Amino acid sequence: MVRRGPQRRRRRPGQRRAPRRPRGPLSVRVLIDARAAARPELGGVERWARELSARLPALDPGRYRVARPPAALAHRPGHAWEQLWLPLRRADVLLCPANLAPLAGRRTVVVIHDVAALREPGWYSDLYVRWQRTVLPRIARRARLVITPSAFSRDEVVELLGVAPERVRVVHGGVDGRFTPAADVPAARAALGLASQPYVLTVASRTARKNLAALEPAAERLARRGVQLVAAGGDRPQFRGATPVSGVRALGHVDDALLPGLYAGAAAFVLPSLYEGFGLTALEALAAGVPVVAADRGALPEVCGDAAQLVDPTDPEALAGALERALDDPAPWRAAGPPRAAPLTWDATARAVDALLRGLA
Repeated sequence: MVRRGPQRRRRRPGQRRAPRRPRGPLSVRVLIDARAAARPELGGVERWARELSARLPALDPGRYRVARPPAALAHRPGHAWEQLWLPLRRADVLLCPANLAPLAGRRTVVVIHDVAALREPGWYSDLYVRWQRTVLPRIARRARLVITPSAFSRDEVVELLGVAPERVRVVHGGVDGRFTPAADVPAARAALGLASQPYVLTVASRTARKNLAALEPAAERLARRGVQLVAAGGDRPQFRGATPVSGVRALGHVDDALLPGLYAGAAAFVLPSLYEGFGLTALEALAAGVPVVAADRGALPEVCGDAAQLVDPTDPEALAGALERALDDPAPWRAAGPPRAAPLTWDATARAVDALLRGLA
């Protein structure tokens, strides 16, 4: 006697085929690469990753899932996780909010914040520049869509990565409601040892690109007025570091919970960067109602508009003079900042990204 296996049922005419059940993990529509969100430090790229990983699932829990590696894989060891493991996850779209994405994927939407390593390779380590030159053009050209945080970065991506303009969309970064003139200044001062002396603030990593050395004349002139110049921000391994800046007190990495109060307590804020794909710290200072002096380069004019003094970052005396003007007459600048920052919220950023992803369907 020959045993026969289970018999397939024949479909009657007009009967629809039952949908197949997915094998393995349940398929999701959009998977968010949260490798940058797992990093302990908090720069602009990490902020984007954290905000989108939290806000997009809140918009539509059934549409978004987050893939977050262990903290040990947040930096260089995580390249293998991102390149090999992440593409195996089932999703219609893989959203990568921190410049990098799987090279093998053609279902990616990638946020490219800037291409500074290609524009100015001398600011970075040789290994990092070679990596960026190898992977970034391929990622951008293979992606279904490229998002940039500014029109400036969009133009850089088109020119330096060879991406067609119609495949690049601009979505500005944001700032949350914690950054306000009413933030807790005494708590930040006490935690950071700033006592009661007035201070001018810059928030930037200690790298050549941020151009902090241009602030030395300003630090001298501010000291004569009894105002100290303080810098929040740490180092990044891929950057070539700048030399120590005389007269500037380095706070190092500042806990995210203290940042709103640190901004709000400042007499002024300065960002002399030579290149910014967006300028998130300048936006946070505007939201906190602090007079802002920023470089007239990169995306900073786009972000700050006429709510800040924009000066040549290669002219240290111009930077110093603008800061003194901000201290002498702060009221107009304090009033101009919050309205400028008000439309640029992380909720607005998440909604704009969500609309672009839905448009891909």
